Amino acid sequence: PGSARLARLPLARVKALVKADPDVTLASQEAVFVLARATELFVETIAKDAYTYAQQGKRKTLQRKDLDNAIEAIDEFAFLE
Repeated sequence: PGSARLARLPLARVKALVKADPDVTLASQEAVFVLARATELFVETIAKDAYTYAQQGKRKTLQRKDLDNAIEAIDEFAFLE
């Protein structure tokens, strides 16, 4: 109950996605929480980096090209190319 409040993504949905993988047989609630939290941190990081590119274009709204620029420029996101 306490850990559910720390995650913003719906844990039930994350668990359903984990169970959709045929290679996964069991997933503890703690594992689902960690996956949800890691996903939230990843999205937050890439969004902040992409927002920098939006600001350079004098915009406040993220566009696909901002995400593409962040992915291309930042080594941490190389796996997304």
